[in-house]
Amino acid sequence: MGIFGFTKQFKLKAPEVNQSRKRELLLFQSHADLRFKKLDFLNLAFCHRSYANESQNTIDNNEKLEFLGDSILGLVVSEYLFYLLPDKAEGELARIKSFVVSENILNNIAKKIKIDNYILIGKGEEYSGGRSKKAILADCLEAIIGAYYLDSGLKNAKVFILTHIVPETMKVLENRHDKDYKTLLQEFVQKKYKTCPKYKLVNKTGPDHDKTFAVEVKIKEKTLGCGEGKNKKAAEQSAAKIAYTDYIAKFGEDEPE
Repeated sequence: MGIFGFTKQFKLKAPEVNQSRKRELLLFQSHADLRFKKLDFLNLAFCHRSYANESQNTIDNNEKLEFLGDSILGLVVSEYLFYLLPDKAEGELARIKSFVVSENILNNIAKKIKIDNYILIGKGEEYSGGRSKKAILADCLEAIIGAYYLDSGLKNAKVFILTHIVPETMKVLENRHDKDYKTLLQEFVQKKYKTCPKYKLVNKTGPDHDKTFAVEVKIKEKTLGCGEGKNKKAAEQSAAKIAYTDYIAKFGEDEPE
């Protein structure tokens, strides 16, 4: 046992890396500018729970690696912002970090390095469009960060993270990033009215594998936006964007009539 009561052992079981899969993983590494010592680590990072659940063999999924990668990502970004913006208060650093490590940005990075081409997902998830779902791709990116840390150490994981995060941070600082309108709307409403926006699902259309959700957002019982999306979260974000840009951004501090 180590000094803190644990030993550094990697006991998770990855999917088999045959010759065909090895070629795919090597190709991915060229896209992402990564060099894993053990491709099993990388292959496990790609293994969504839907794939593991449908596998005839007993294998693990990437969720523990995602847990680890999320923490490493947070550490690296926090340190980077701490030294980059020494004059910013803690609250402002936290706000910037929330954008930089958001699902939207991680999804964009994941697509840039073609994670969607190599992720292992089950047939049901594939049928429902899982290969392009933001949450799945963002989680997989975090799992890859966790796997790379275990495989090659913090120094190399940090280089990989900052290579992709620094440009996104510059977008946030220059206000060129995709906005989290739910957060913006909530911050405004809490400050101005001492309450929170309320979201309500008002409609669902389409077949089970390709539904469209419609959600409305209310402030002080007044409907200020109705948005659509392929899931409730996306529909809420759309509704919040409409409310924030079309009403609050237009009328500023004026209270809804």
